[in-house]
Amino acid sequence: KVMPAFGRVMEKLGLGPEILLHENPRLIYARLTGFGQTGKYAKSAGHDINYLALSGVLSKLGRKGENPYAPLNLLADFAGGGLLCALGIIIALYERTISGKGQVVDASMVEGIAYISSFLWKSQNLGLWNRPRGENLLDSGAPFYETYKTSDGKFMAVGAIEPQFYDQLIKGLGLDSNKLPNQLSFSDWPEMKKKFASIFAQKTQSEWCSIFDGTDACVTPVLSFDDAPLHQHNKQRSSFIKNDQEEISPRPAPLLSRTPAVPSFKRDPFIGEHTEEVLLEYGFTQEEIAKLYSDKVIESNKLKANL
Repeated sequence: KVMPAFGRVMEKLGLGPEILLHENPRLIYARLTGFGQTGKYAKSAGHDINYLALSGVLSKLGRKGENPYAPLNLLADFAGGGLLCALGIIIALYERTISGKGQVVDASMVEGIAYISSFLWKSQNLGLWNRPRGENLLDSGAPFYETYKTSDGKFMAVGAIEPQFYDQLIKGLGLDSNKLPNQLSFSDWPEMKKKFASIFAQKTQSEWCSIFDGTDACVTPVLSFDDAPLHQHNKQRSSFIKNDQEEISPRPAPLLSRTPAVPSFKRDPFIGEHTEEVLLEYGFTQEEIAKLYSDKVIESNKLKANL
C-alpha cells in the first residue's frame, strides 16, 4: 500500500510514519511539502513562487531588464512537487521488491525543482548559462529561441537552435544568411530580434504555419486552449478528450503500448460528493459516519436538484 501524507495532518490524527510503519513495515509513506521535513523553513507556509525562489531557479526566469517571474504554479507544485513525489514512490516501490521493506519519501518542492533544473546548474558551470537573466540561449535572449507576434495578434514560437534548423528559419523568413551576422553573435541578438519581429508581424499565424509546417525550422504556432485540441497533429493523436459535460482536458500521458490509461469521461467529483459511499465501502457504519460528520472530521457535498 502507498499512503500520501498532507503536511503534518497525519501526525495530528495519530497516523505518523513511525506508527504506521510499525504496523506495516512494507508501507511507502510519502510526505510532500514545500520546504521538506527539516530545515529553517520546514514549518513555514509558502506557495509555488516561494519554493521556486528558494531553489535559485526563479532568478533565471524572466526577460532582460525585468523582474523574475514564475511560470504560473507549474514548476514547484506540479513538476518539482507532485511529479517527483510520484517518482519517489515508484522508486521506493521498486526497491521494496528487493528489500521487502517500505520507507518514508521526503519530497521537498524546493529540492524537486532544483533537481529538475540540474541542467541550468551544469550549464552555468560550463559557461553556457552565465550571462544576465534574459540574455542567454533559452531565456528569450536569442532571436532564434523566442515568440513573435503575427499580423492577426497571435504568436509563433521559434526554437531554431541548431545551425541546420536556423538555416531553414532564415529561409522561411525570406532572408539571406550571407547578409546576416553569425547566429551566435551575442552583440547582434537584440537587433536580430527586432528584424525577426518585424517580419513575423507581416503575416498571419495561419500563413506562417503554411510556410513552416513540414520543415525543420522548429517554428510552431502558439495555440490557445481552444485551438490546441483542434490542431491537426493533436487530433491525429487524440491528445485531448471530452467528458460527458463536453469539457476538454488532456489525455493521460505518457501513452503505454500494452496497458494505456483508460480516462474517465465523467466530470470531476465535487469535494465531499462521494464521502459517504467511500466510507461505507470501507466498512464504516452509518452511526460512525454520522459522528464523523458531527465532529466535522468529514464533509459532504450532495448534489440536489433545484426544482
